[in-house]
Amino acid sequence: MRMQDKTRLTKPLLRSNGQLREVSWNEALDNVAQSLRASLARRDPSVFGMLSCSKSTNELNYVAQKFTRVVIGSNNVDSCNRA
Repeated sequence: MRMQDKTRLTKPLLRSNGQLREVSWNEALDNVAQSLRASLARRDPSVFGMLSCSKSTNELNYVAQKFTRVVIGSNNVDSCNRA
């Protein structure tokens, strides 16, 4: 086992009152969704952008752009597919 493997995070952490605490995946994802909703309520969705990797599968890049366009309401998607 390499040294970095011992320090790898295996559970999500959430900061509350300046301290990090372990939370369940459901709580972490709920927090992300709530924060994203609050951010989009304060700003126009067009300020949101999605970057994905050209080395990802076509399917994963498709899901990323579909999420950004349909769920978020932004056309700002870049999968870095440049020759």
